[in-house]
Amino acid sequence: MPEEAALKANKAFAGLKHLFRALSSRNFRLFISGQVISLLGTWMQQMAMSWMVYRLTHSAFMLGLVAFLSQAPGFFIAPMAGVMADRVNRHKLLIITQTLAMAQAFALAYLSLSGRIEVWHVLYLSVFMGVITGIDTPVRQSFVVDMLDKPENLSNAISLNSSVFNGTRLIGPAIAGIMIATVGEGWCFFLNGTSYIAVILALLSMRLTPKPVVQHTRSYLESVREGFSYAYHFPAMRAILLLVALVSLAGLPYSVLVPVYARDILHGDAQTLGYLMGSVGAGALTGAFYLASRSNVLGLGRLIPIAAGLFGITLVGFAFSHTLWLSMGLIYLLGLCMMMQLASSNILLQTLADEPMRGRIMSLYTMAFLGMTPFGSLMIGSMATHIGVSTTLAIGGCTCIAGAVLFSSRLSPLRKTVLPTYAQRGILQETLPQQEVAKIR
Repeated sequence: MPEEAALKANKAFAGLKHLFRALSSRNFRLFISGQVISLLGTWMQQMAMSWMVYRLTHSAFMLGLVAFLSQAPGFFIAPMAGVMADRVNRHKLLIITQTLAMAQAFALAYLSLSGRIEVWHVLYLSVFMGVITGIDTPVRQSFVVDMLDKPENLSNAISLNSSVFNGTRLIGPAIAGIMIATVGEGWCFFLNGTSYIAVILALLSMRLTPKPVVQHTRSYLESVREGFSYAYHFPAMRAILLLVALVSLAGLPYSVLVPVYARDILHGDAQTLGYLMGSVGAGALTGAFYLASRSNVLGLGRLIPIAAGLFGITLVGFAFSHTLWLSMGLIYLLGLCMMMQLASSNILLQTLADEPMRGRIMSLYTMAFLGMTPFGSLMIGSMATHIGVSTTLAIGGCTCIAGAVLFSSRLSPLRKTVLPTYAQRGILQETLPQQEVAKIR
């Protein structure tokens, strides 16, 4: 019996080691440590800003406008930022973007704590943050592989990064809900500004292998066109990006209406909003841990439309729920499905992309994900004003279902375009006989 217990303990330890294998890289450990602290502040600020805007304006449209302005610049800036990520030192660029984000949070804190905050301040600072995010996101996504000692741990690193992103989403809004109710939104902004110090120190502490300097003969605009052409002529990449864009436009902006939903449909307060946002984080964290536990990327292509379709179905159910416990359960599933689709898409895109194109492919992912969401936020904020929150959310859910069905109908031919790349990179070695891999090549 003691031997069986020891054997089970060893298996559990091996499983945990496999789950967190990307943390064997010192640089990635530093990055994750900084992210935990920084993202807690980010989620606190996001919730505090949404609550403050709705408190000041009582307008669903204004919530949509703020979300639009904080993300829309990324749609236009991301392609150029992707070229920068392929050419410029990603490490130094991240330090600059994180420092600017810290300045934005402290500006919000000063205006709020001094009692001078007005909606137009939030609008201008949202645009400023949108520009920073448009540069930071593709650079940060493509920088993940630079922090790893073993590039084969990339999918695990992306999943763990998503786990931190959504684990903090579970805790941050709950803390913000309590703070808003007791000391106000301003201290949430201040703590967010302070939290950026952790990730900046982590970046400064990294020891990175210098990359060889590459001479680029193409202009930035030509390189942007090259990135679009590369993704367009790779059918699997094109399909993944289009589905991400559709769900980001029609489905993901549901989060903009959650403050209205919490207050007007559930008749709750800031803590109710915290419970809902925390449930989203719990669901997304579950999905991220599942993806981190996978040993390879095989099967993710099938998972993407399933997750998108279930996201749409759950969103329709959430739209017509009027009970807090049921809404929390449904929004948990929304977070789970959202994470499964988005993180799987990110992993597949980075797995399929050639290294010289990685930054540009991540910029297209940023456009499809963060770039389309603000247009959706503006759209559903306006729709909710005219046709109501529930009907707006239900329409978005049905649109996601339609996109998932269309993607599924093209899955078999898309798979054939992916297999040669998998074979070339050794991804099929563990699952197929050598002679079968040779045929695919």
